[in-house]
Amino acid sequence: MDPSRSAPPGRLGQASGQPRPLRPTRYTSQFVNADCITKEPPIPRAPLATNRPTEHALLIAVERPGQPWAAADSLEELARLAETVDVEVVGSVTQRLSHPLAGTYVGKGKLEEIKERRADVEYDVVMVDDDLTPAQQRNLERALDVMVIDRTALILDVFARRAATHEGRLQVELAQLEYRLPRLTGMWTHLSRQGVGGVGLRGPGETQLESDRRELGKRIVHLKRELADVHIHRQGYRDRRRDVPIPVVALVGYTNAGKSTLLNALTGANVMAEDKLFATLDPTTRRRALPSGREVLFTDTVGFINNLPTLLIAAFRATLEEINEATVLLHVVDVTHPNAPEQMQTVKDVLEELGADDKPVVTALNKVDRLFPNGGAEPDMDDLLARLGPAADLAVRPVAISAQLGIGFDHMLAMVQDALEEDADFVPVTLSAPFANSDLIDRFHRLGRVEETNFDESGTTLHGYLPARELGRFAPFIVLRTEAARDNGRAATSITPIPASAASD
Repeated sequence: MDPSRSAPPGRLGQASGQPRPLRPTRYTSQFVNADCITKEPPIPRAPLATNRPTEHALLIAVERPGQPWAAADSLEELARLAETVDVEVVGSVTQRLSHPLAGTYVGKGKLEEIKERRADVEYDVVMVDDDLTPAQQRNLERALDVMVIDRTALILDVFARRAATHEGRLQVELAQLEYRLPRLTGMWTHLSRQGVGGVGLRGPGETQLESDRRELGKRIVHLKRELADVHIHRQGYRDRRRDVPIPVVALVGYTNAGKSTLLNALTGANVMAEDKLFATLDPTTRRRALPSGREVLFTDTVGFINNLPTLLIAAFRATLEEINEATVLLHVVDVTHPNAPEQMQTVKDVLEELGADDKPVVTALNKVDRLFPNGGAEPDMDDLLARLGPAADLAVRPVAISAQLGIGFDHMLAMVQDALEEDADFVPVTLSAPFANSDLIDRFHRLGRVEETNFDESGTTLHGYLPARELGRFAPFIVLRTEAARDNGRAATSITPIPASAASD
């Protein structure tokens, strides 16, 4: 009998004691003895870091005579914008010029100084506190051999990070593409022509620049169509609001002035409110009752900033139209900010650009709690206006508040109510409605201000005020009160019928 058959089989079907066969390893096709293979150490499975390295920026600015903002203040704001996009500012350089140079923005000597600063602070990006032309940006990048971005690009980057809704992302992308379109020249100098087709089909083809311009143009057209649909959608909401006329109070102001905090405190909204520039971009609307019981809509809008890019104003047209549709503007001002006067002027300029500078305004001087810490005495209005200097003339119907602590809300809401009534041309009236017309009572409460209510066997009588343009909705159950009746708050002795022209819808 063959001993190999009687022996117990070993690994791979071999008899014990016989050498193992040769087999290829993982790393070579050569055959080696399996006994020579050693066990490999396990591959570590620790997670890999995916955080981008922190970028370091050098800020540069040209200080021109007569500019509204001092260069140091404007650079401080630029530094806050940089921090918002997680960029560390390592220094700044300024130069006094009558105007920026057309080629390199700053002079040759200052440009050499900026290049030398790189050895000391090791910056890898330069941020310019101004809008650069495409030529200026290209020349600076060639001279400094680092990425150069201007104020508009930085603000667009901040907006891109803050956009939380589909509408916001569309608006930001449109602004970014329109900004980049004229800056494509020079980006593809290493690709003069595309390789087109195969054998027999190659030719000069199309430049990469032309191709990119065409693709960006297509995307811009597509985004504008989508935003047009958004505009129609928002317009539908506004039309439905007009059917049930509820006044709209738009919160406007400089970024980080406390608008979102105020909206949260007034209405219980859950809008993100942080000590950051442009913490919120998308408008939020909530309902709130005024002291008279009349309900209004408060809308939080995107904050303004110095040198707000025109591209953003155009792209955010659908959002900013909420300001144009508002009945009253509640201008929120951080009265403690050292640049509060300049910020107020910036808000006024943007409102003029939007065509909303003719609307009634209530100025909420916010964060007054910071002026009297540890329970100190509250500053009076004269002191607050003195802090604003010449800009105090821009504070229409000023009221001191603290959105954080709820200080001054009653006075502010009363001021908003007065502005609404003044804008709507409220007139003193008396409504005597039968019980069968109870819908008129509800409408009076929604549209006007009720001062006194009486009941008798014939129905309900209300004394109060209504917008002059709404009187026709209450005919023929309403009469106007004279001035004498308005003084004593009653209408028992001095009433006149509503003219036929006012009683018609």
